[in-house]
Amino acid sequence: MQWRDEGTILSVRPHGETSAIVEVFTAGHGRHLGVVRGGASRRQAAVLQPGSRVAMDWRARLDEHIGAAVIEPLASRAGVLSDRMALLGLNAVCSILSFSLPEREPHPALFAMTEPLFDAFGAAQEGWPLAYLRWELGVLEELGYGLDLTSCAATGTREDLAYVSPRSGRAVSQAGAGDWAARLLPLPACLLGQGPATPDELRQGLVLTGYFLEHHLAPDLGTRPLPEARARLVAALERLAPPAG
Repeated sequence: MQWRDEGTILSVRPHGETSAIVEVFTAGHGRHLGVVRGGASRRQAAVLQPGSRVAMDWRARLDEHIGAAVIEPLASRAGVLSDRMALLGLNAVCSILSFSLPEREPHPALFAMTEPLFDAFGAAQEGWPLAYLRWELGVLEELGYGLDLTSCAATGTREDLAYVSPRSGRAVSQAGAGDWAARLLPLPACLLGQGPATPDELRQGLVLTGYFLEHHLAPDLGTRPLPEARARLVAALERLAPPAG
């Protein structure tokens, strides 16, 4: 078995004294692992970094083997190292992909959505927190837990959508919520394409996506909690928001 693909490194861990196991989110082969001989060397260290875009040559005698990988750098995205917030965002994306994606299962739509986000982190672009929030919505959609934000579950209207049902994931309008409003999750306007995200809208959006990641996706994957890297990013973004009042 042998193939070549491109993608982004999600994680690297030691393997023996001189090698490393590299996890790459690839375009055509999904989240894939491989053993890089000499991966523990200083020469390889600069290449084998989470967030680096690489070409991966993978081969194994049998498809079910972990296989050997040769990694070729394509883009380092080293700019993320000079921006603490962008680094937190990159680590959150890498950890969520590792946590949620089955190994070796292609997700071309999610891959196409993720690579520009990695590029935004690497360039320390402004505005990436909203892109990250929308990316979490995309992860939920890709894995079968998508939210329906098109119309009110109670009345059918497409206007004045203000909440999301924590059970169904469907939007609810202000009028449709009625006495149930306190039991629903706030729906920030930025997720409806209504202007840029304020710090409070980002907070509400991350609470919303976090609820479905934690209470819908994670239980179906076993007993592991959501990655701490996501919690660190959310906490850091909340600290950037101005105090209420």
